Amino acid sequence: MTDYGLDLHGEMLLEEYRTNVPLFEKLQHVVMDKLGELVHQSGIEVNSMESRIKGEESLAGKLQRKGYKYNTLLDITDIFGARIITFYNEDVDRIASMAETLFEIDWPNSVDKRKMHDFNSFGYNSLHYICRLPKDLYFDPDYPELNNFPFELQMRTALQHVWSAIQHDIGYKSDIETPREYHRDLSRLAGMLELADNEFSRIRTEIINYRRRMQSLVQQGQLSGVPLDIDTFRSYLDLRPFDKLNKQIASITQAELHPTSHKPFLRVLNQIGMKTLADVERLVADNYDDAYQLALFQLGSTDIDILSDTVGLQNLCIVHILKQGGGKLGLKMLFDTINYKNEQNEALASMVLEQASRLSFMNH
Repeated sequence: MTDYGLDLHGEMLLEEYRTNVPLFEKLQHVVMDKLGELVHQSGIEVNSMESRIKGEESLAGKLQRKGYKYNTLLDITDIFGARIITFYNEDVDRIASMAETLFEIDWPNSVDKRKMHDFNSFGYNSLHYICRLPKDLYFDPDYPELNNFPFELQMRTALQHVWSAIQHDIGYKSDIETPREYHRDLSRLAGMLELADNEFSRIRTEIINYRRRMQSLVQQGQLSGVPLDIDTFRSYLDLRPFDKLNKQIASITQAELHPTSHKPFLRVLNQIGMKTLADVERLVADNYDDAYQLALFQLGSTDIDILSDTVGLQNLCIVHILKQGGGKLGLKMLFDTINYKNEQNEALASMVLEQASRLSFMNH
């Protein structure tokens, strides 16, 4: 057994630690399981969740430096530690709030180090809670001491974590005094990272608010001011704008409609000049009857019993392209976009062009 040069009290604490390692391993398993459930249920996307049990050598070093502070092992609050790294500042606060409902928090020994550094500090730290596992959350009669041992829960953003790792790597806490010019440089970098953290949060909030505004406009039918993009198109699809045409086309052969992603058609709509959702509404209104007539010509003599639920939108785009003079090249662009480029797309474009050439909208 390694001799760490500890006094008798330190040796007693270290021996107590050795005896309780299985207990800390059990605590680690339970806490990480409960935290994982909590984060999953919240829907918060985190960068990582990690944990560790302090090693014997590390604990011995701590006892060498300040073993006098600890009467028993219960006074050492970071033998087991968990860390949750989020992408945004506000998610740190959300997870902290949830942790408060999950664990018993030792408030006098918990600290929000994010609020401790002054304007010229280069420290950039995280939110630290000292916790215990409440019996109403988990109790094992084989490990009754499990609910007595404290553990540390750190919550920080990814940028805070990077900064902390860099500080540790360059040894900013070393006994050698760091020259003032390096303090200034580190302070500037810390400020930039803090600004970046805040800006990421601000931008996310503005994007969420934008999406909510657009969803509200779509739901109210105010489509003229809604630009066509991936978010607004998704909200528009929730209104089932192509259902009527799809069902009418499916009724030609009593076919079943099979759900298919409409996402590839967003690029098609952009390519044929649709800028807003109001443009898409006009596409439907202006081409509805002709899109149905094209489907009737294509399917009338078949017994097809399964159709993609993109059939209506596809025929609307075909009719629009042909009315605008896009011809075979425009149709090939359509099929290259929704089917990916392949040799069959040119033949498919030629066939559809020949079919459409017999219909009235091509002969006006």
